[in-house]
Amino acid sequence: MSGADDAGQVDETADSADATGTPEEYGTLYVVGIGPGLPDHMTKRAKDVIETADCVIVSNLYQEFLREDGTLPPEEAVDEDGFVTRNEGHEQQIVRSSMGRQIELAKEAFERVRAGEDVAHVSGGDPSVYGKSDLLFLMADEEEATDIPIEIVPGVTAALGGSAMVGAPLCNDFCTVSLSDKWRGWDEIEEKLRAAAISDFVIVLYNCWRNYEKAVEIVREERTDDAYVAIVNDAGREDAGRNGEGHFVTTLGDAVNHDEKVSGMGTSLIIGNHETDTWSNDDRTYLVTPRGGRDVDDF
Repeated sequence: MSGADDAGQVDETADSADATGTPEEYGTLYVVGIGPGLPDHMTKRAKDVIETADCVIVSNLYQEFLREDGTLPPEEAVDEDGFVTRNEGHEQQIVRSSMGRQIELAKEAFERVRAGEDVAHVSGGDPSVYGKSDLLFLMADEEEATDIPIEIVPGVTAALGGSAMVGAPLCNDFCTVSLSDKWRGWDEIEEKLRAAAISDFVIVLYNCWRNYEKAVEIVREERTDDAYVAIVNDAGREDAGRNGEGHFVTTLGDAVNHDEKVSGMGTSLIIGNHETDTWSNDDRTYLVTPRGGRDVDDF
């Protein structure tokens, strides 16, 4: 969006939410997962919802991704208040989201829907995998907004995007664990990591920029050091991510020696189980976790 500050946006949009209709006249709040963010990995449903919504709530980074193929119009087409005219004269407003404004923007989304607008609240990955879905449902309870129609539009999460980059590591039972201790204590995270390691799940770690070394050491207590690990960055984002797409295959015993590969919020770790093995051709090494056994005859 060009030149609009946060306060200006909220003031500018307040009038649109003043008139509240009956539930039959409400719009819909769509929580839209755009996967890694680039067009090739976004569902047609996600693209359609974003293109036709009256309001799109989206971060600056995801705005860049969505302009790649015209899902959002170019920045120069958007006025200083975030408004743009789409196909057939449809007016749309693009509102910048950020971590510090999530509660404020949830309330604004409810008001807009009650005023008859369709709102697309954009999330990276899948909105229900460490995304924004839970916040919006909880806020709807908090704000007595359970009358608001909410639809979740799924997207490709980092576990799936990272798995595709490194082969087939998730073909047997797996789980995901977030290392973020913002909403829960490390004791709870450690308990889940240990249980997952003992149960021989393939483990996908999210938010690896927080305590990934500690997480790896906990898993090592229950799993052999030669278990394979993939360190994945910005899966599916090519050069458009925060640090650039890439992956690196190592072992559990050696994973903490590659701190330079863990580059930030876009990093995930895939920790193989006792059946996960490598598969190589002339170009690269993949990870494969067999579904039922190591032999084709076992299928």
